[in-house]
Amino acid sequence: MNQKEFEERIKSPAIQEMILSHQIGGVAYELSKRLNISPARALDLFYRSKTCADLHNRKTGLYLYGNLYIADEFMLESRTL
Repeated sequence: MNQKEFEERIKSPAIQEMILSHQIGGVAYELSKRLNISPARALDLFYRSKTCADLHNRKTGLYLYGNLYIADEFMLESRTL
């Protein structure tokens, strides 16, 4: 597979969804450690957040950042509630 074929393949919606799901799982795991809660509870809290909505909105560019940064954003958001 050449570079162009690879780039086209990873742009598919199915692959993009898999990448995003993996990223969300990593963020939820980090939040579960920080908040001392179950990963399932952390995932629920994250899915209900503006940070998660921003992660799904490609215009924000948040998807380009790492899990720790995204977890930091969630923690900042949760302090303002």
